Amino acid sequence: MMKKIILLSSFLVLSMGLLAQSNPVKIVFDITSNDEATHQATLRHVSMMSANYPDSEFEVVVYAGAYPMVLQENSTVSSEILQFEGNDKVSFVVCEATLKRHQIKPSQLLAGVKTVPDGILEIVTKQGEGWGYIKEAHH
Repeated sequence: MMKKIILLSSFLVLSMGLLAQSNPVKIVFDITSNDEATHQATLRHVSMMSANYPDSEFEVVVYAGAYPMVLQENSTVSSEILQFEGNDKVSFVVCEATLKRHQIKPSQLLAGVKTVPDGILEIVTKQGEGWGYIKEAHH
């Protein structure tokens, strides 16, 4: 009986994994916090989800106080962000208005981080295209 339960459990886990992989998703992550724990949590979420759902797309939109997350000199998650360089399924974008407000040049950004004119408009546009939305916060 125990062997049947273990076998059935293994089959269910495998089936759920195959089902999940057959339904790609698109998720936009909204991050405004300057809290390093929030930056770390965001990268954990993106890393786990992109590994578990390799056919899905993920975009992290950085604006307001979160901008240090994507700066060469300030980021505490630079190695985690750089691991996605060249991965066309995961992108990091930062709001140009935020950069302008803080007098930051695009050359100060981590490699692979792109800019968008407005972070909020980027999120709203993605949602209009059917992307799921996650507000990243850590308490």
